[in-house]
Amino acid sequence: MSRSTPTAASATHTWRELSRRRLTAAQEQVLGLSHSLHAEPELAYEEHRSAKKIADLMEGAGFEVERGVCGLPTACTAAAGSGDLVIGICAEYDALPGIGHACGHNVNGAASVAAALALAEVADDLGIVVKLLGTPAEESGGGKADMLRGGAFDDIAAAMMVHAAPGDAIGMTSLAISSWKVTYTGRTAHAAAMPHHGVNAADAMMVAQVAISAYRQQMVPGGVVSGVVTSGGEAANVIPGRVTAEYDCRAESMEELRGLQERVRACFEAGALATGAELALEMLGNDYADLRQDLAMSDLYRDAAQALGRQVPAREPAVRGGSTDMGNVSRLVPSIHPMIGYDCGEAVMHNPEFTRYGISEAADRAVLDGGLAMAWTAIGLAADTAHRARLLQRLVARDSTCDAGPRKDDK
Repeated sequence: MSRSTPTAASATHTWRELSRRRLTAAQEQVLGLSHSLHAEPELAYEEHRSAKKIADLMEGAGFEVERGVCGLPTACTAAAGSGDLVIGICAEYDALPGIGHACGHNVNGAASVAAALALAEVADDLGIVVKLLGTPAEESGGGKADMLRGGAFDDIAAAMMVHAAPGDAIGMTSLAISSWKVTYTGRTAHAAAMPHHGVNAADAMMVAQVAISAYRQQMVPGGVVSGVVTSGGEAANVIPGRVTAEYDCRAESMEELRGLQERVRACFEAGALATGAELALEMLGNDYADLRQDLAMSDLYRDAAQALGRQVPAREPAVRGGSTDMGNVSRLVPSIHPMIGYDCGEAVMHNPEFTRYGISEAADRAVLDGGLAMAWTAIGLAADTAHRARLLQRLVARDSTCDAGPRKDDK
């Protein structure tokens, strides 16, 4: 039977309602998870309690759960259903140092669990496998990039998640990013009695910073270089023999990021050359690729969210966010990363005030709406012959060597 007939439309409506009922039945569990994650925030790669809460909930719901996947103790997967189309739903749950879930990852993670539970109710009828991926360390490190290399996404034909925000949005992009720890090693000496015996590591950093500032005039449009000195000496009368810093390079694409990195590396090398200090550059975590959202999936999500009474503006590809390791996934797998909004007053993300709104009534609604909108998006993909065929063809044809960002030890 053709999936484009009125009968198929009626079936889609039935599948939507069945998934809604399943989520309604699990609402207390899902919102309890969101509040529990919020109450016990954990940092990147340290989310042991958070990962266990999600894995335990999914196991109790009848999913086939694997813990510690891809060599990551705080990563997990949970699968249900059967069929040739595997839909991946990414759950984030790491927090920020000192300010907890100021990026709303308790909402993100709980919404993904909600989507998986709702979708599992109709997975066999749709001929799909719903696969929840517990992805650690989005804020620092890039667990999704680790899991890509570990093979967790190899069978996934489409991936999705929602992200907490002050307002709903689809189609936005993000910047590719690379982070470095910079260390200059010189030689300490008394600053007055024998300065000529010293090699000033702080001067090396100063030369590099001036070079980076001069380079900004010719920097690729959209390029951003930011950093902070983390140690710069011990006393005013001692020439600093060791200085450390952390620097981020961002660009609108991975390709532009590589060129930017080359020039910024040369700026740091200039500091070493000018002063005689030794330079060490250490990659921090994974590079994050730019986010490439699948337009057809975005449209399905927008229709689903609006059917739930949400106001979602039409996609605006020019709107740019920060950086996310979901970008790495999107370069390999057709993906969406819409923003799910809730009232947070004047607070902005990555701000302590935003944390406070993460367990509000509006945030709880975002968890449930985001989860159901993703489930309905997946139903739309599976029930439509053209969508399904496109995703399966991409899965067969895609190049598993796609640049998802190098490992920390590749540099």
